[in-house]
Amino acid sequence: MGSHWFEPLAEHMGEAYLRYSFTKGTVQEVDHLIAAFGLEPGSRILDVGCGPGRHAHELARRGMVVHGIDISERFVDIAGDGAPTGATFERLDARELAFDAEFDAVVCLCQGAFGLMTADGDDGTVIAGMAQALKPGGRLALSAFSSYFVLKHWPEGHHDGAFDADTGVNHERTELRSETGEVTEADLWTGCYTPRELRLIAAAHGLTVDSISSVEPGAYGFDAPTVDSAEFLLLATRA
Repeated sequence: MGSHWFEPLAEHMGEAYLRYSFTKGTVQEVDHLIAAFGLEPGSRILDVGCGPGRHAHELARRGMVVHGIDISERFVDIAGDGAPTGATFERLDARELAFDAEFDAVVCLCQGAFGLMTADGDDGTVIAGMAQALKPGGRLALSAFSSYFVLKHWPEGHHDGAFDADTGVNHERTELRSETGEVTEADLWTGCYTPRELRLIAAAHGLTVDSISSVEPGAYGFDAPTVDSAEFLLLATRA
């Protein structure tokens, strides 16, 4: 498994990642997924791009059996430290998933593996691995950054970066803080999508789309897609 440009950024942030406001809606997000999927204690879930493990921990606290994977060794170590019973973690590249019909559900949230990996053009590889990991009838929850939102609310010149209309990748120059408050400048590249693109890529890999909703961190629901929300949440089922 090779390296990825995000790894040194995760190493720098460490547990400080969990101080960002977008990480504070974990309980509501898990509430929504459990209700939408009808998950029960004992359900097996794969968390792709788990980061420091916030969703995996919350799911395990509710009796799920969760395996989290992330390309960042630092995040995997944080996730494993004091993890609740039922949650396990390993360093693994989302482009190299080799699970075969092992999970009742797969979650990939908060621009984790999907947004960061697909910025390198690996959309199909990541989706294919997640689809294969699902049991027949298993459910996928995938969040993706909205191309509409970037174009409407982050026009070129408004932020220090640019949206590439050819690739659908947004580049942002930002500052990241470490656990001790040390600041570093970093480049972020995120794959962005429209609902139509998400439907096409899901269908191409044997997934039936159940819904695509406009969501915000900590406010998951079934609102129809709009151009004013930063994320879309795709819910799909393996045929």
